Amino acid sequence: MAKVRKLLGTAEDTEAAFYDAIGRADIDALMVLWADEEDIVCIHPGASRLIGHAAIRASWEAIFERGGVHIRPRQLRITQNMMTAVHNIIEEINQADNAHQEIHIVTTNVYLKTPQGWRIAVHHASVAPGVMHGEQSAGATLH
Repeated sequence: MAKVRKLLGTAEDTEAAFYDAIGRADIDALMVLWADEEDIVCIHPGASRLIGHAAIRASWEAIFERGGVHIRPRQLRITQNMMTAVHNIIEEINQADNAHQEIHIVTTNVYLKTPQGWRIAVHHASVAPGVMHGEQSAGATLH
């Protein structure tokens, strides 16, 4: 248990452990990173909102049936206070059947500081439109 507490020392540590667990298809390592709250939320690209540990675990188990997903987090933007951290990321994922085609996912991860360390409260991912070569300008209308 001491190793888990060390991993959860910062929101960045929790995020690194999150993507590592996804890459290894390790459901137990993934689920220990979530907050103990019943209203935790996970939204996979193009999917419905999942609320609570059971629904989130079942969704990741289904994803892991095909093995781990190798995600490279890029373009991290952080907003943080003493108890909450919000990370906005562009995830790069290579499709298993075509190593030359990348999928880009826009993701927001929300972390809460708990007595056990930083834990995930929200993971919201959406497929990014087009190829992400850089940042959108501040004046661009996105929707």
